[in-house]
Amino acid sequence: MEVSTDQPLSVRHLRSDWISRIDALRADNASALLQIAGVVGFALLTAMGAQIRIYIWEVPITLQTLAVYGSGLFLGWRNGFLAQALYLMIGLFIPVFAGDGYGVAYLSGAVSAGYLLAYPVVALLVGMISRRWNTLAGSTLSMIAGSIVLFSIGVTWLHFAAGHETWMRSVQSGWLNFLPIDLAKIMLVALAYSGTRAISKR
Repeated sequence: MEVSTDQPLSVRHLRSDWISRIDALRADNASALLQIAGVVGFALLTAMGAQIRIYIWEVPITLQTLAVYGSGLFLGWRNGFLAQALYLMIGLFIPVFAGDGYGVAYLSGAVSAGYLLAYPVVALLVGMISRRWNTLAGSTLSMIAGSIVLFSIGVTWLHFAAGHETWMRSVQSGWLNFLPIDLAKIMLVALAYSGTRAISKR
């Protein structure tokens, strides 16, 4: 179905109706093998992103969110959620998080654990929104929505886990400090996703 020309310009810029081969990754009828490969692949990408870490504040700067946002865009809401859930499950047994620890104790005690626990929810949300909003602008907005959820959960956890005296300190150290970096990551993933869709356009 073509988008009618009487729709607001903003709406027409959020959704494209042409199909790309890369969309097969998030299709409901994708083969089981393809879905498993996507879930495992993005779980491993998230783990790899955690190994690149820079400690400036209480919460480290990593590349994990590139894979978290990407899993929602490329795999869709269900498999994006499963990819991040698998990542957390792997972290129960081996150290794949940004910190040195792993297991239930780490996920329940680390000051950055709130961000980790939010990953499946973020991927799910990004996947749901980008199901309809699949252009560069649409995918960017879907990740911004996911980012808001990510940092809302992460900052709330950080506030209590770190024992901050004020919420402003938690928001500053757990969100505002990361805002420019996160926006750059969102644009990078949006460009990669839109570019891949365009290249593989049918």
